[in-house]
Order: sequence, then structure tokens, then C-alpha cells
Amino acid sequence: MLRPLRIGITCHPTYGGSGALATELARALAHNGHEVHLVAYAPPFRFEEQPRLTLHELKVPDYPLFRYPPHDMAHASRLAQVIVEAKLDVLHAHYAIPHSMSAWLGREIAGRPEVGIVTTLHGTDVTLVGADPVFRPALRFALARSDAITAVSEWLAQQTNAAVCSECAVEVIPNFVDTARFKPLVAPELRRRFANDDEVLLAHASNFRPVKRVGDVVAAFALVAQQRPTRLLLIGDGPERVAVEAALDALHLRHLATFAGEVADPAEIMSCPDFFLLPSDAESFGLAALEAMACGVVPIGTDAGGFPELVHAGAAGALVPVARPDLLASTILDLLDDKARCDRMRTEALRCARGEFSAQQVVPRYEALYRSVISRRESQRAAASPSGSEGTMP
Repeated sequence: MLRPLRIGITCHPTYGGSGALATELARALAHNGHEVHLVAYAPPFRFEEQPRLTLHELKVPDYPLFRYPPHDMAHASRLAQVIVEAKLDVLHAHYAIPHSMSAWLGREIAGRPEVGIVTTLHGTDVTLVGADPVFRPALRFALARSDAITAVSEWLAQQTNAAVCSECAVEVIPNFVDTARFKPLVAPELRRRFANDDEVLLAHASNFRPVKRVGDVVAAFALVAQQRPTRLLLIGDGPERVAVEAALDALHLRHLATFAGEVADPAEIMSCPDFFLLPSDAESFGLAALEAMACGVVPIGTDAGGFPELVHAGAAGALVPVARPDLLASTILDLLDDKARCDRMRTEALRCARGEFSAQQVVPRYEALYRSVISRRESQRAAASPSGSEGTMP
């Protein structure tokens, strides 16, 4: 029987897919019997205490000397402490910047070369932040020193090789969903909090950054509302919220929209809509859409990035071009008029979520990757210094 592992996970705690996936993975690994140590500067928004899962909060000192607090140095030092104190076997960095670099530096500080480092790329850490010439050399350096690199879609893996690190081997491990929590609506009265029985309920969930194109959601909603009684459910928050509220006010539709805010566990609320809209410029995967799929909700997103991989090129959801809210709206109306097609999409969405994108299928792939990395690091260390001793922090 394989021994339980001691796993460190570090992520951004803010609202978004990378933090959600990292926290869901930490919870699943702890449930499977591993000892998991989660490191972040605040409790991740989906964090809940449970056996074998420990949160280590990072404190960043604020000295007058520094114009910007030295987060990355404090992060590396905290990771080094956790590596030594928890005797970690592997450290998993989610969202490469700055976590991949901090993980490598933390291992160096700790003097524990046998600890494996896995970096998971989530999207904008490569396509937006990583594409900036200021960060690209550091990102390439950190990825080259990771023992394994994963990406959440084939599209993102290709983007990484093309734009950041052509020689890096990137394994695709998709996002996953806990189908025990995310499941079709079982309490119709919950949906009535957001829409009447005769109304279409559209939903969107994100961190409201420009790349999410929440304005297109509002524009499509307005067009559908001209044809059918319709309501809009917006989950999350972020820099575009003020503009979204202003757009709704200008269209005189604010009274038909509900802003749910940053919902820590959206499992119940995600089961309420008829359609989930994700019209991003280029979604690397679309974790929120997957969670909607697991609830039996039809996702509609753009034909860019990794989203087509999630919906099987349109079999498990509809695809529209970027920046075309008119086509987003007409697709919704067409599906409302073609119940058989809509039902086929919903059935396929459920099948995908419960199959290849389920926690039961994906989490074991991470466990196998960890063990492979650990074995490789231990072999390399033995070959280099058979009598080497365990490092300690100064």
C-alpha cells in the first residue's frame, strides 16, 4: 500500500479559477488521506477546515523603506519554513507568477533538494502576465526548474510552449469538479430566489476582469429580455462591476439582475440557471462553466482558448465568436426554441462533468504525478550524493 504524501500547495486566495482549483485539490487530497499544507497570504475563498488540511498564512512586512511590500521574498521564506517543519515531499505551485519562482527559491533556502516542485498553469499567468516582457524571463527560469509542469488545457500547453518556454514539457491535467457537491437542482424554491418559474435565468460567474467580457453578458441579456421574460444572476466581483451596474442602469434592467457577490461555495446557486454564459476573450478552461455543467446547466462560451475542449467542440455546450453578444443572445433563443437540442447538450454536459472532469478521475492523476516527481528527485539526489543528509534552515 502506498504511503500518504506530505503535500504543500500555494495559490492566490482571491476569487478566481486558480485559487478555487488549488483549494478544491487540497480538500480532495486531504480527504484521500494525504497531509496537505496550504500556503497563502489569506484564507483562500473556498477554504474550509478539515482533518489533514493545514493553512499557513503568509505575513508580508510593511516597511517604510519599500515602496512595494516584498511579497515574493516573504512568500519564499514562508514556503521554506513549511518545507522543513512539515517535512514536505512535494510542493505544488498554482498560477506560475510568483508561486513557481517562490517555490524554487523556498526549496533552495530550506536546503531540501529532494522536495519535488510541480507548477500548474491556469491561463493569464502565461497569456497575460507571463507575456509581459518584464516577467517573461523570470517565468521561463522558474518553469525550467520545476520538476513537472501541468496546464489545464491543451490550448494553454501550446501557448506556454509557443510564448514562454519552448523546451518545457507540459502535461495537460484538466480542472475538475466535485460532483457530490455540484449537482442538478433538487430544491425548486431555491431558483425562485432569482427568477419566476416562467422566466429564463441566465448566469455568469467570474472575477469581473476585462478579459471576462461581462459587458457582453449584459448586452446578450438585454437582447434575450426583449423576446422572453428573463433574469440575470451575476456571481463574483471585481474591477468591471461598476461598469456592469452602469450598463444595466442605462438599459433600465437593473431590477432584473441579481448580484450575488463572491460566493464561497456556489454549489447550490450554480444549479439554478438555465444557461451559464462565459464570453471571455480566451478562457484557458472555464472552471465555473464546468461546475455549471455538473449542475445540469448548459454553458455557452466563446470559441477561443481552451473552452471548446471543455464542451467537446460544442457537444456539451454552445460556442460563439468573441465579442458577439448578438450571437450569444440568438444562440440562447435558438436553444429555448429547440428543447431537444438543449436537452442533448445538457445530457452531454452532465456526462462530461461526471466522467472525465470529475474529481474521481482527475485527482488520482495529480497523485500519480507527485509520486513520479518525488521518485525522480530522490533518485537524482542519491546519484549525486549517496550520503547526503536532510537539509535544515539556518
